[in-house]
Amino acid sequence: MSGLAGILAGHHAPGVYRWHAAFGPADVRHTVEHAGWRFARVDGVGVEDKTALMGALGAAVGAPDHYGHNLDAVWDVLRDVDGPMLLLWDEWGPIARADRDTFDRVTSLLNDRAEQGGLAVLLRGEGPEIDVPSLD
Repeated sequence: MSGLAGILAGHHAPGVYRWHAAFGPADVRHTVEHAGWRFARVDGVGVEDKTALMGALGAAVGAPDHYGHNLDAVWDVLRDVDGPMLLLWDEWGPIARADRDTFDRVTSLLNDRAEQGGLAVLLRGEGPEIDVPSLD
């Protein structure tokens, strides 16, 4: 988990990264929480439109019941996260292929939020070519 360890130790700049490690979500969660970070996971299987993605992101980050299911609401929820959070987004490829505009807008928002500190996002799985650095 060397790339992940680098994130957790602050050796990598905050941001959105591609990550090709095959560790199970429970193992990643354990490592992340052991380092004192909060862990969230988006399971992107079957997520192919904005509505499904907003729901999956909201569920992953523990959005309240009144969550608005839009980009502003995602920003607000992420802004209010206590402590650092690692968001593991498994199977990001379906939304990136089906609705590239939504995928690009969401990853841009996640990157902007990560640059403020306290958030790292790992995109894991196969997908189209994207301009995101690899953590591997």
